[in-house]
Amino acid sequence: MPEWDRVREQAESRATTIHPLRFYAFLSYSHADKRTADWLHDSLERFRTPRALAGRPTDNGVVPQRLSPIFRDRQELPASDDLAADIRQALDSSRFLIVLCSPAAAASRWVNAEIDMFKRHRPDGCVLAAIVGGEPFASETPGREAEECFPPALRQKYDRRGRPTTRRAEPLAADLRDDHDGRRLGLLKLIAGMLGVGLDELVQRDTLRRQRRLAIVAAASLAGMAVTSTLAIVALEARNSAREQRREAEGLVGFMLGDLRSKLEPLGRLDALDAVGSRALAYFQAQDKSSLSDEALAQRSRALTLIGEIANSRGDLDGALRRYSEAFVSTQELLRRSPDDPARLFDHAQNVFWVGQIAWERGQTERAERAIREYRRLAEKMIALEPSNEKYRLERKYANTSLGAILIDLRRYADAVAIFRGSLIDVERLTAAAPANADYQQGRLETLAWLSEALEKDGQLDDALAQRERQIAILGELLRRPNSDMEYRRLAVVAHRAAGRLHAMRGDVDQALEQLNRSIGLGEELMRAEPDNANWAGWVAGPYLELGEVELARGHQPEAGTAARAGCDIANRLIARDSTKVEWRVTRRACLNLRARLALAEGAHAEALAHSRRLVEVARAESRSRPSTDALEALASAELLNGMVADAAGNSGTARSAYAAALAAWPKGVAESPLLTSRRAVLLAGLGRTEEAGRVAARLEVIGYRHPTYLRDVRMVRKNGRSA
Repeated sequence: MPEWDRVREQAESRATTIHPLRFYAFLSYSHADKRTADWLHDSLERFRTPRALAGRPTDNGVVPQRLSPIFRDRQELPASDDLAADIRQALDSSRFLIVLCSPAAAASRWVNAEIDMFKRHRPDGCVLAAIVGGEPFASETPGREAEECFPPALRQKYDRRGRPTTRRAEPLAADLRDDHDGRRLGLLKLIAGMLGVGLDELVQRDTLRRQRRLAIVAAASLAGMAVTSTLAIVALEARNSAREQRREAEGLVGFMLGDLRSKLEPLGRLDALDAVGSRALAYFQAQDKSSLSDEALAQRSRALTLIGEIANSRGDLDGALRRYSEAFVSTQELLRRSPDDPARLFDHAQNVFWVGQIAWERGQTERAERAIREYRRLAEKMIALEPSNEKYRLERKYANTSLGAILIDLRRYADAVAIFRGSLIDVERLTAAAPANADYQQGRLETLAWLSEALEKDGQLDDALAQRERQIAILGELLRRPNSDMEYRRLAVVAHRAAGRLHAMRGDVDQALEQLNRSIGLGEELMRAEPDNANWAGWVAGPYLELGEVELARGHQPEAGTAARAGCDIANRLIARDSTKVEWRVTRRACLNLRARLALAEGAHAEALAHSRRLVEVARAESRSRPSTDALEALASAELLNGMVADAAGNSGTARSAYAAALAAWPKGVAESPLLTSRRAVLLAGLGRTEEAGRVAARLEVIGYRHPTYLRDVRMVRKNGRSA
């Protein structure tokens, strides 16, 4: 496997745990070892990585040119009433923890607390030991306890969540004493551990560099001033020529990743965008990474992010995450070098967001929330540094939108509504000030969409529909413009589908069908324009299946069958491409649900039962692999349908078992969307708990929920219940 690919794979796991790194290492020591700490601190900050190693990818990331800054708790902490908070912040901001180990350090409560804090807060970090006196693990030998040099927390293993265990730790250690490694070799051991390179290679490179330096000094003394001057002039001219060529090349790359990309994105051309990103990345791959400027490294990261976005659009989540993670490593390093540079903060924030987005698409809600909260923190810092920069304010809006979406997943619907209402106020202020700004227009449209989604889940159906209709009106105006942005068409597909669903929930079947057909028409246009865009295909499958459901509920079985075949064909192709994407798994379940209902309506009970059982198997497998409230809801809904099919086939025993399984799987103690509440009303009716079912149905009536599928299901289970 190529070395960079290996680093990208290892970076994926690190990238999802976000730490803003300001320091390369935190140096912890006892006051008794201050003199050695002074030497070690200065030696580490003066060390320059050999050119042959700088820029190389290792398990610890890209090898930097310098190991700075190094934090010293006794030297660099400001005066503070809360010293523990300052220590915690410095530890959380350090890549490594270096502990000067001696009997004094082992007895120091302060040193032990720093190690414990680092291991708890940074379980992904690395602790290095530098022995200056005493013996490791001497405390395990009776009578030699006073010789122990490792503090207790250093000797103890912590798990991946930062919790102490009963296992013994074996920290990486260098012995700085003259009769052991000595200072020079011990220093190189520590550096090799931080860089992730072999000690032998580092020693050889360091020795070679020192010898070369002496040889250069000797040669320079023997050469005359004339020769030296001539060589200097030639070298200067060559260097200037090379710099000029590089500036021109990097200027072209900057145009490709900037202006050219901004012109291609509205057209939705993945092939052209892919060519831009690949050509830019190919240029940087041919360069010596250790010689790239900070701006060149930033451009390389932007190219990786672009290629990741394209892979994501094509449904390749693994490929997207690899690119985002590699870009994440680069922007994190650039941010460490310039922690208060807004441009560096912006570039890193994009990769933090995309890593969180992939986690969200895979149903890893907690991991996604951590990443998005870090994304919002970075946006707030950008705004603090440049309060007048509206682009940075838009980043905060994006962060709040993503957090609101996560709150919907967590079923905190009212909290999500509050966040989206606040975001809408902010983005409408931006849009009013610059109505021609496409980013602001898109931000307003997306916020309206999410606000409607949250209101729908919270049971505020009329308000949800009003927000969708407002979004559709704005989109209609934008789509009438010449050469309208393809992103507006994508938003229109989703908006018309949602409006159709809301009309169906309110019992307005004609309006539901009109909106769903409009969504399908726009979606088919998108698919013809870019057949390779898997995300666009996924957005078309949904309205097809919802159209089939409404057609079936009003008794139009042929039309329902046509819609089902179209939607299921897309769903099967998507799930074959990547079964980890939550949205595509939901689409597959919707396909199985509709097929079972169609077969049931046609009297094909055996076929209906086969589809419903398959739906239960899929939902059960998902609930085992990804236990969550959503997975339980899917399983309960699948068991409910299985019971309805068995009931209709006259198998009351199987029906009762399926209804009982649905009740057992039903999510407890969580907010219910109107859709889930309607299914609970059907389940209670199927169980014969008529009074409870009536109370639930009354709540649905209050909010105006009259979806034809719900009404049809209630009639079906009541009829089957009477016949039983």
